[in-house]
Amino acid sequence: MKQLIVDYLPFEVRPEQINESMKDNGGKLIVKGVLQRAEAKNQNGRIYPREILEREADKYTKEFIGQRRAMGELDHPESSVVNLQNVSHNVKEMHWEGDNLLGTVEVLGTPSGNILKELFKSGIKLGISSRGMGSVESVNEGEAQEVQDDFELIAFDFVSNRSTHGAFLHPTNESINESKIVGRTCGDYCKVESIINDIMRGN
Repeated sequence: MKQLIVDYLPFEVRPEQINESMKDNGGKLIVKGVLQRAEAKNQNGRIYPREILEREADKYTKEFIGQRRAMGELDHPESSVVNLQNVSHNVKEMHWEGDNLLGTVEVLGTPSGNILKELFKSGIKLGISSRGMGSVESVNEGEAQEVQDDFELIAFDFVSNRSTHGAFLHPTNESINESKIVGRTCGDYCKVESIINDIMRGN
């Protein structure tokens, strides 16, 4: 049975990339990184076969990127439909390097896009999430789940909370201390809330 499949991967951003991008693109923020990975078990225990991911990447490129509607949302949507009110960015292109699916993403001037840009500029660690519909089957004696042929790629979203190890954009080279994440009540989340409140107040 088909279900919503959400997975996360590292999306590395150099500190200088933010300023360079905005300077070179008339104030627009454009970031590049790994969107998804084939033939490797991710932190959710799922494996995306190269053939399936390649097919969906080609389809997404033709039907969405090619028509400039490869939009994604900010945070964790729980729907198979992209909500235009929450759109923050648009995928401009995707290409393969080995089994890594890389992409170029433009942050839009929407309310959610402006929040996303300010979070980047403030050095907040953010994650990238692929969203799709499909089914999975256990493989390797139940040690992993393989995404099946009915998988359909929907979107790539930026997320604030950490569901998978290493699924954050890193504007700095800071390592993530696991002990500080478990049981944390404020930290980066208070900073995120403060930035969002400032944007909403027009500061």
